[in-house]
Amino acid sequence: MMSHTAELSEDTVRSTLAKVRTPEGVALSVSPALAGVVVTSGKVYLSINIDPAQARAWEDVRIAAENAVKALPGVASALVTLTAERKQAPAAPAPAAHNHGHAHGGAPAPRGIAVPGVASIIAVASGKGGVGKSTTSINLAIALRDLGLKVGLLDADIYGPSVPRLTGVAQKPETTPDGKTMLPLENFGLQLMSIGFLVEEDTPMIWRGPMVMSAISQMLKDVKWGPLDVLVVDMPPGTGDAQLTMAQQVNLAGAVIVSTPQDLALIDARRGVAMFERVNVPILGVVENMAYFVCPHCGGRSDIFGHGGAHAEADKLGVPFLGEIPLHMRIREMSDAGLPILVSDPDSPQADAYRHVATGVKAALDKATAQSRQAPRIVIE
Repeated sequence: MMSHTAELSEDTVRSTLAKVRTPEGVALSVSPALAGVVVTSGKVYLSINIDPAQARAWEDVRIAAENAVKALPGVASALVTLTAERKQAPAAPAPAAHNHGHAHGGAPAPRGIAVPGVASIIAVASGKGGVGKSTTSINLAIALRDLGLKVGLLDADIYGPSVPRLTGVAQKPETTPDGKTMLPLENFGLQLMSIGFLVEEDTPMIWRGPMVMSAISQMLKDVKWGPLDVLVVDMPPGTGDAQLTMAQQVNLAGAVIVSTPQDLALIDARRGVAMFERVNVPILGVVENMAYFVCPHCGGRSDIFGHGGAHAEADKLGVPFLGEIPLHMRIREMSDAGLPILVSDPDSPQADAYRHVATGVKAALDKATAQSRQAPRIVIE
């Protein structure tokens, strides 16, 4: 529920926004660009929906709105985001018959924004929740670090951020002197960012789609990342609007799909692969998580979710199979304690399983990068 106290309410915020003028001179409070106002526990979130071509002019409005709201009594923090929904580009003229519109050399055309200071961005995704995607993301990031890469981890799961708990980090990010750019937090040799660093753990995120995508975009562009070889993005579960928009608007080097062995999860994993392929994002591979259960007492193995389903599905789809991760109590215990298995028990078989996955990811990423660099230019005279 939205907080409506006498001191701070949505009406109070909107009254303050009446003093802020849009580039057209209209009060922001009555402008159709004001897409959302959320007030909860002293925190205020605003979404302003604009034409992408007007982003520079609206940045001053965003800053003015944020400063005006922060000055209100009872406001603990304020976040104002610009949502720039891209319009569908007009259809290009039909290419010559010998071209057929395909990109030569196996490399897709660039997609959307690049992030300063970041060489490659990879998404860790799943077709459904509950398959251990976030645990896979943090351990993959650490394993890539162990391979000599400079790595960052972005928690893009706005509704259920896990990185603060998984890393044991709870402090708020600081900003650069001009207040426009956040500095990532650090632990385990990783640069970290999550909406969970900005709000309390029990604060419900009741944002609509445009506000979610705008927040993810700002955590990508308005954070002083780098220099990083790889930024691992822990994606929201599923294949909805936020995931599709992220895949289309961010220049992803590739995606890692996490699934469990049972048929229902594999159906959703198949949807995840299809979504990324549809927007020309390379599939770096599939990980079978919770592949088998290891008894903590006798060390015996049980295939409680079945076994090998993700491997077979990867083969069927023609994408790499990166490896399997066991369902082991030590992984769960250390994740809950903010000490991933690669930190708490780096010599364990479970840590080796993540390193095997990371080795495959790095090889696939290197191959995709090499293909992109070698793709010939098509010159039409």
